[in-house]
Amino acid sequence: MILATAMRLFEERGYDRTTMRAIAQEAGVSVGNAYYYFGSKEHLIQGFYDGMSRDHTVVARAELTGTSDFGERLHIAFTTWLRCAAPYHEFAAQFFRNAADPDSPLSPFSEESHPARSLSVALYRDVLMESDLGPRIDEELADLLPEILWLHQMAIVLYWVFDRTPGCERTRQFVDRCTPMVARLVSLSRYRIFRPVVRDAKDLIRDFIVPAVARSPKP
Repeated sequence: MILATAMRLFEERGYDRTTMRAIAQEAGVSVGNAYYYFGSKEHLIQGFYDGMSRDHTVVARAELTGTSDFGERLHIAFTTWLRCAAPYHEFAAQFFRNAADPDSPLSPFSEESHPARSLSVALYRDVLMESDLGPRIDEELADLLPEILWLHQMAIVLYWVFDRTPGCERTRQFVDRCTPMVARLVSLSRYRIFRPVVRDAKDLIRDFIVPAVARSPKP
């Protein structure tokens, strides 16, 4: 109730103009009760992230059933995220302003975001390892590639946040165009001739791009 009310008020009034007191009044609870469940507005957004990750995982896994082609599975994972996130697009940019701060708990790379991030990485591990490509992926790549696929989802999220085309059609076209390329690159990565490049990419990503992911405990 509190979280649903907060999401509605964020959409109607904007994130910055919505106070915990207003959320509590609209939800019909005391301010102290609201703070008991959510210590701050940031914790409300964290709850939203966690819920979105759970919803996406459930919907994606249901649609992945019976599909073994890796490219198709990857496309399903990306498009189901867009579908789950669609109701929140109008105020997504407000969240992004806060999430873009590397010191913010709303950052997708923060320790606070670890539960949602872990769910998403686990989903992409299933997308890969339960595909026709899975049996040919060795342990090193099985550890690395799901995080890279999650990073690609973050790129899609960024594109989606700023997409103002009707129904975010431009983002859907972006997913349709880039997913086969990503699938081919992942397929090629299993060949030993490309392994040094894969290791370099792993080191680059973990050392510079998402150091928080490297520090986070495994799910």
